[in-house]
Amino acid sequence: MKAGGENLFGRSRLRMTMIYSAAMAMVLFVLIFVVHETMEWSITSEQARELMNMATAVAEGQDYLNRHPGAALDDSMDFSKSNNDQLFYYVFDDDGRLVNFSRASFHIEPFILDVLADWDASEGEVSVYTQKGEGGVKGAKIMMTARRVFDANGAMVQTVYVGKDVTAMYRGLSKSTYALSFISVIALIFAMCIGHILSGKTMQPLKEAYEKQRQFAADASHELRTPLAVVMASADLLAQDPSIQSPFLKQVIDDVRDEVKKMTKLVSELLVVARSDNKALKLRPTKFDLAGVIEQTVRVMSPLAGQKNVTIAAGDLPKTEIHADEQKIRQLVLIFVDNAVKYTPEGGHVVVRLAGDKDHVRFSVQDDGIGIAPEDQKRIFDRFYRVDKARSREMGGNGLGLAIAQEIVELHKGSIHIDSAPGKGTKFTITLRRKIRAGKA
Repeated sequence: MKAGGENLFGRSRLRMTMIYSAAMAMVLFVLIFVVHETMEWSITSEQARELMNMATAVAEGQDYLNRHPGAALDDSMDFSKSNNDQLFYYVFDDDGRLVNFSRASFHIEPFILDVLADWDASEGEVSVYTQKGEGGVKGAKIMMTARRVFDANGAMVQTVYVGKDVTAMYRGLSKSTYALSFISVIALIFAMCIGHILSGKTMQPLKEAYEKQRQFAADASHELRTPLAVVMASADLLAQDPSIQSPFLKQVIDDVRDEVKKMTKLVSELLVVARSDNKALKLRPTKFDLAGVIEQTVRVMSPLAGQKNVTIAAGDLPKTEIHADEQKIRQLVLIFVDNAVKYTPEGGHVVVRLAGDKDHVRFSVQDDGIGIAPEDQKRIFDRFYRVDKARSREMGGNGLGLAIAQEIVELHKGSIHIDSAPGKGTKFTITLRRKIRAGKA
């Protein structure tokens, strides 16, 4: 595939790959989030269950000691003998005095005492508390719950706080999530490569069909030029034949000539488009005055504008020398001025302006015609697209002019800006480089 078609399918393939990659990235993100949350829930729920069991055991043991002063707990009820050094508990009476404990690590005990001082969780609730890190070091995480101890009369006499240092568990969970994220990134890159390959294979039949259509348009346009030229020459001869006096025959001949002219213009534009698709359009830059080109175009279009009572004003344009393909720039200016005249009602005005700086030149063509709706502005440069189809046929339009104009502007590395609204006219502003190098489109 050559030319603009290659760019078109290349962009489409890239767009398909990006959409597929974005969808895969979203799926992986959701998957990582769900896996992380599921792992955290499963681990923390087991830790919470262990804490609640331990809290119940400590509370029962403390109740036993309260009822039997001086007695000793057996191993099944003595929480202090647990071989899990991450577990700890503190027992306070109703006056806030510490009556029993199994201390936590001295590194986190100040943090635990701060948590207990601000304790507001309800009984049986398991909460996770995070210590703020300092100097770039991550803080600890503890999981705690509480149980109350009541006397024989049902009055609360003590509160048991049981906790566990779960810092290592959360750090392990974070590492597993990071590892899963890394693996997902690798998988996403792999999926992008596979998606790009598959999208290329998907586009191949479309590219082949497009190439056949493009080749057909080029061949048909080229082959039609000769018979159209013969028909036009024959019509001219018949129009000059003095033996034909019938008004009806003369009208038929004139109609044939008009239709052949329209067909010749369409074939020429199709050939330009086909050459553009085939990257056969070449730049032949020369140095010329853009103001002179615009003024000449205005003079050529003035009789046609006069038939519609439309005024074309170019003003006193400053001399503006550029290095570009003069023939194509003339065609570009003609397309926009011709378009403005066509779509400007009787009594309207068309104004052409020219300005520039050191590196770029800008010329604008403004009319007070029918205007272009916002939804049409995105498509007016598409081939064969016409905003007002009935009016375009009436005026001989075929929807290729602006498409060719865009090809010329892109060939010169320029840009086109549209400022328009229905019923308020249209202004096209074309920006071109002052100097362009020779080469192919």
